Amino acid sequence: MSSDAPQAAHALVDAVYRSDSRRVFATLIRLLGDFDLAEEALHEAFRAALEQWPRDGVPANPRAWLVSAGRFKAIDALRRSARFEAMDEARMDALADAQGPPEDAEDIEDDRLRLIFTCCHPALPADAQVALTLREVCGLTTEEIARAFLTSAPTLAQRIVRAKTKIRTAGIPYQVPEPQELQDRLDSVLRVIYLVFNEGYAASSGDSLTRPDLSGEAIRLGRLLVELLPESEAQGILALMLLHESRRPARTSPTGDLILLEDQDRSRWDQALIAEGTALVEQALASRHFGPYAVQAAIAAVHAEATEAAATDWAQIVALYDVLAQLQPSPVVALNRAVAVAMRDGPRAGLALVEDLLKAGTLSDYRLAHAARADLCRRLGRTDEARESYRRALDLTEQGPERRFLERRLAELKD
Repeated sequence: MSSDAPQAAHALVDAVYRSDSRRVFATLIRLLGDFDLAEEALHEAFRAALEQWPRDGVPANPRAWLVSAGRFKAIDALRRSARFEAMDEARMDALADAQGPPEDAEDIEDDRLRLIFTCCHPALPADAQVALTLREVCGLTTEEIARAFLTSAPTLAQRIVRAKTKIRTAGIPYQVPEPQELQDRLDSVLRVIYLVFNEGYAASSGDSLTRPDLSGEAIRLGRLLVELLPESEAQGILALMLLHESRRPARTSPTGDLILLEDQDRSRWDQALIAEGTALVEQALASRHFGPYAVQAAIAAVHAEATEAAATDWAQIVALYDVLAQLQPSPVVALNRAVAVAMRDGPRAGLALVEDLLKAGTLSDYRLAHAARADLCRRLGRTDEARESYRRALDLTEQGPERRFLERRLAELKD
């Protein structure tokens, strides 16, 4: 082996961890039937890879090697521990003989899809379903999930522990539900997928605006779900993700700075994703049984139709937000509608709506509400109020590109 080979092997282990660790983890849960045991096995497998791949060479199928290594590390650990006393030899032999990951990566019986439905079992509280799936399927940290839930990390961690305990004690099966059960579990699954996508499309913190690995994972899971359950809201959420993802190349400058929708170079939008997303929107709306995700996708499709910002049909967007507010009333939907009203009727009309929402208190710690107020005040020449709101938005923002954007806006007001 050349002198560069160990370094290359270490780099590959790191790359495989980033790309495939959650796939390996999901398969280990299927094989071992226990979250904590699978987590231990995952880390042991990658530890073994770091030791063996630089010495012996990289295996032809790294993911299968990791699954096999993790499984046998877990069996060894069980044999050495008191936990084995409660297990019979037949069960241990079954673990040793269990099949590894499916050969067909597009197989609908995907291990991560099984894991999502397990984590979203109706026996678990709704927030616990989402938190557990984000943590175990997609590998988000407890801190990242806590920010998505606007709660503390210790509270979120306790929620995840309780959910795991419930799965174990209640014997919740690791499987995709039967067709007659799917609909009841769909809402939580959709919510999980979209939260994962949002963390990838607009990261909650850090130096990068986006995390393409997470948004790509959410889209992949969305495609699997549509194949498994081709109903309007599954189509709607996939359309919504594809239409948003189409803008990724234009959302940041070469230096990683944020570019607003109105300032993006629309020639850089991915037309193939737009075409696919628009077709899915049309299918979802044609069903006449569409829900909030299909309506949000329709709003994204209206943006995608405009070849320049000035050509955006804001009247249609406001009308769609009116429908969305009936299907899924929330302060954030009301805020987005207020911004659309400002674009249709002028900043004064939008500002009145935004200020009413802030006075209600539910968005007082939501950075985008203060950023929206700041922008509308800026456009109206109310400079002192704009500065105040930009500063409040900055206090609530942990993402580097967003902070730099807000700081630039503040500097422009000073000038």
